[in-house]
Amino acid sequence: MNFKRKIVVLVSCVFSFLLLEHRLRKRPDVVTITDWLAPVIWEGTFNRQVLGRYYGRQNLTIGLAVLATGRTADQYLEMFMRSANKHFMSGYRVVFYIMVDALSRLPDLEPDPLRTFKVLPIKGDRWGDFHLTHMSSLAEHILGHIEDEVDFLFSMTVNRVFQNDFGVETLGASVAQLHAWWYFKNKDIPYERRPKSAACIPFGQGDFYYDGSVIGGRPLEVLTLIEGYLQGVTHDHKNGLNSTYERHLNKYFFTHKPTKLLSPEYSWNTALRPPAQVWSVKATRLSRWYF
Repeated sequence: MNFKRKIVVLVSCVFSFLLLEHRLRKRPDVVTITDWLAPVIWEGTFNRQVLGRYYGRQNLTIGLAVLATGRTADQYLEMFMRSANKHFMSGYRVVFYIMVDALSRLPDLEPDPLRTFKVLPIKGDRWGDFHLTHMSSLAEHILGHIEDEVDFLFSMTVNRVFQNDFGVETLGASVAQLHAWWYFKNKDIPYERRPKSAACIPFGQGDFYYDGSVIGGRPLEVLTLIEGYLQGVTHDHKNGLNSTYERHLNKYFFTHKPTKLLSPEYSWNTALRPPAQVWSVKATRLSRWYF
């Protein structure tokens, strides 16, 4: 990323925080700011018009990466792409990075001058593990070209349907998604507790439990997260352990605090009934299978 783009990203993050800070008091029913002063984005904590006027002048490009292989592509990709094309960063330049194992799986989409679709072919699950395939492939593409093409990057699972505007209020240097179930349950959180695992968060420690189906931030911040995950997997493999991707993700965000958290409104599970605190569901996951 060139110097000008870095400045734009930095100013955008600072502005976003300052703009949101005075709005946080409007949602006393939920956590709106963390102990480390990162905003938690809920409906009612931001002003779309003000954000739109500001970010509309920044000439931003946002990336959205998705891996869709085998049956998951057949079942979910078309719904994901059509809904994302409509609701994800509407009015801004977006590059969709679609990682597929067969070009025939791609849906037909209406052309749009603000939407670019880049197909990144992969050869199935190269390690027999969906998460390793996704993260390793994405890391390669971030280094190869993505870091020079977009200011912010999101990676999401394909079993998702966008229902309302998923906009610039979500932008930040390092963005984490709160887990819909564990945010409200908030006990017996399934962190990795085995001391020998790289994903271990000791008993009595931890803050939130994060949903692995959405990550975001500056491209190089996303790359750093991926590298941390891959190093953790390698460490565990050498020790005969096999923790989950989501537990590794939670360990990463425990030691590298995200600068912005998305409320469960941005990744609601259709198996759950939305409580009163959920004012506006932005996107849903269509099954209990998640990243």
